[in-house]
Amino acid sequence: MAGWAAAQPPPDRTNGDISQFLQDLFPVQTEGIDYQSVFDVLTQLYASPLDLNTATRDELAATYLLSERQLNSLLTYRTDAGDLLSIYELQAVPGFDLPTIRRLLPFATVSDSPRLLGAMPTPTDHYVLLRFEQLLERQKGFSAATPNRNGSLPTRYLGSPGQWFARYRYSRPRAFSFGLTVEKDPGEVMGWQPSARRHGLDYVSFHLQLQNRGRWRNITLGDYQMQVGQGLVLSAGFVLGKSAETVQTVRRPTLGARPYSSLTEYGYFRGATATYALHPRLDLTLLAARNRRDANTTAGSTADELIATSLQTSGLHRTPSERDDQGRLLETNVGLHLLYHNRHQLQLGLTALSTTYDLFFRKRNLPYNRYEFTGTTNRVIGLHGGYVWNNWNFFGEVARSSGSQTSSGGTGAVGGALASLTKQLDLAVVLRHYDRNFHSFYANAFSESSRSQNETGVYTGLKYTIYRKLTVSGFVDAYRFPWLKYLVDTPSSGFDYLMQIRYTPNRQTTFYAVFHDERKEKNLPGSKTDEVVRTTRRSLALNAEYTLARGLALRSRVQQGSFAYAGRARSTGFALVQDVQYERRRWSLSGRVALFGTDDYDSRQYVYERDVLYAFSFPAYYDRGIRHYVLVQYNLSRHLDLWLRWARTDLTNQTTVGSDLDQIDAPHKTEVKVQARWRF
Repeated sequence: MAGWAAAQPPPDRTNGDISQFLQDLFPVQTEGIDYQSVFDVLTQLYASPLDLNTATRDELAATYLLSERQLNSLLTYRTDAGDLLSIYELQAVPGFDLPTIRRLLPFATVSDSPRLLGAMPTPTDHYVLLRFEQLLERQKGFSAATPNRNGSLPTRYLGSPGQWFARYRYSRPRAFSFGLTVEKDPGEVMGWQPSARRHGLDYVSFHLQLQNRGRWRNITLGDYQMQVGQGLVLSAGFVLGKSAETVQTVRRPTLGARPYSSLTEYGYFRGATATYALHPRLDLTLLAARNRRDANTTAGSTADELIATSLQTSGLHRTPSERDDQGRLLETNVGLHLLYHNRHQLQLGLTALSTTYDLFFRKRNLPYNRYEFTGTTNRVIGLHGGYVWNNWNFFGEVARSSGSQTSSGGTGAVGGALASLTKQLDLAVVLRHYDRNFHSFYANAFSESSRSQNETGVYTGLKYTIYRKLTVSGFVDAYRFPWLKYLVDTPSSGFDYLMQIRYTPNRQTTFYAVFHDERKEKNLPGSKTDEVVRTTRRSLALNAEYTLARGLALRSRVQQGSFAYAGRARSTGFALVQDVQYERRRWSLSGRVALFGTDDYDSRQYVYERDVLYAFSFPAYYDRGIRHYVLVQYNLSRHLDLWLRWARTDLTNQTTVGSDLDQIDAPHKTEVKVQARWRF
C-alpha cells in the first residue's frame, strides 16, 4: 500500500494486536479465504502503519475498519482542517468513536508535522528475521526405508524434518523497499545438487521497489502482486470475502502493485511492473513476468510431447514425484492497467492480462472439467469502476476471457454498493455472475467458491449499532453453480447466513456470539448412483474477553459445529478453549488449553492460534483430545527480539496422528518453533 508509513508509531502497540484483529475477523472458519495471504498483508500493515494524512480512500478502506460514513468524514476533515497533528485528533472527526479509534491504533499513524528545522525523515523498517521449526515426533516419511518384498525401496522424504526460514527487509514507506526471503520446508533437501542443478533453498523470493520518483509512482522488480478493481483480472492481498465483518469486506480496493514476500509459493508474478502518471488523474501500469510453475505432466500424442494436466500449489518438493513436478511449466504474463481517478469520488479502469504456457494445458477428461481452460494462451480484458455519492459507494467490474482454444470465451461480472444509511446502520449488496468457461488465473473476486468461475449469486450484509456498546450484524448469501463441480455431479445451488452480536460494556471486557448456517449440495458418499443431496453445516461460537489486571488478559471460548448429509445422521464437534496473555516490560507470555471432540473430520473445529511474528496458525481440531501451547517473546534489546513457541496435541481416541507419509506412530504431536529478529 503506497500510503503506509511508520513515522509516529501509536503507543502500546504489541504483536498481540494482530492476533486480536484476526480473531475478530475470523470467529468462525469460512471456506474460500486464503488466510495466509490475509495474514501476510496484515503483518505488513502492522509493521508499517498507514499514514492518515496521505492515505487514499482505497488504502483507508483496505483496513476494513471504517464505514463509508467514517471514510467520508475523515477525508472531509482533512480537506477542511488540514493534516492531523496527532492520531488522537481522530476524536474530533465526526463519526469516530473510541472503540473505532482503538481498533485503528495498531494499523495507522500520523506523519510528523513540520518543525522549525523541517519535517523529520520517515524512519525505515530494517530487519533480519530467522526461524526454525520442527515436529519432535518422527513421521513415517522420515523413518528408515525398509525394502519392499520385491526389493524396491518405499517412497520417503528426501530431506531433513526441520523447516528453515530467513527474511531480510529494508524499506521506507512511500520511498523504497528491498526484500529477500528464503525457505526450506520439512522433507526438502538443503545444499547444492550438481546432478539436478538445483539449490537446496527450495524457495527464494526477492523484490526491489521504488516509489514516487517524479511521475513514476511505482517501479517494482522481482516478485509482486496486483490488486485491481473487483478482482476479476488481478487480485491479491487482504481479500476477505464473506466473514464476520459483514459489510466492509465485500468490496475490493484498487491498490495497484505491491512487493510479494509471503511463504505461499504460488499466486504471484516474478518480473517487473511500473506505474507512470500520464496525468495527475491518469495512471498507466505495465507488467511482465515469467514464472516456473509446479505441474503434473503426461505424454502427448507423440513420444516427445508433454501435456500439463494440473497445477500444484502446495509448494512442497519432498519426494521424487513432487520434485518431478517442480517448475515443469513455464508461464509468461504481460498486462496493463489504465486507471482514471477523480479525487475520492470517481474511479474508472481498464485491465488486460495475457498468460501463455510453454506446454499444452488440458485437465483430465472428466465431466466436471468439460469447461476448464484448454490450450497454451489465455487472455482476459476487464473494465472496472467506482463512484462515491454521499455515504454510498457503488462499485463493479466486468471481464471477458478468450484463448487459443474455444474453451475460453466466458464473461464474469460483479457489482454492488456499500452504504451508511444512518449513523447506526450500514448496508452491503453484491451481485455476481461468472460463466462456467470464464478463465482468469489471477482472479479472486467475491464468490462462494475459491475461483471466480461457474457461479451466480446475491449477497446482502447489514451491521446495526444499537448503541456504542452493542452491535448486531449478519449476512445472507444465495448462489447457484450452473455446471458440475468436484464431488458435485449435477448443477447445484446453496445459501448460507451468519448472525453476530457483540457487546463491549467497557474497555476491558468484550462478549460476542456468532452463528453460521451453510447449505450446499454434494455427492452422497457411498452412493452407487452418484446421488447429489443437500448438506447442512452449522457452527456456533461464544466468546468472552476480559482484562483482569494491567498486562493480564483472558479469553474464554466455546464453539460447537455439525455437518450432515440429507437423510443421514449428523456429525458433531465441539471445542472448549481458554487463553491467557501476560505482558510485562520486555516479556510477553501467552498460552492456551483446548479440549475438543468431533465425530469425524466433517465436524472439525477451526480456532485461530497466536504464533510468532509473521507466522500464522489456524489448525483444524478433530478426533478427541487436548491441544495446548505456550508462546514466549522476549525483547532482549532495542535491536533483538526472541520468540519460542511450544505446542502439543494429545488424542484420546486414536493411536496414531496423521496419515500416509505424515503419520506419527503415537497419539500425540509436538511442535517447536524458535525465531529471532534483529532490527538495525
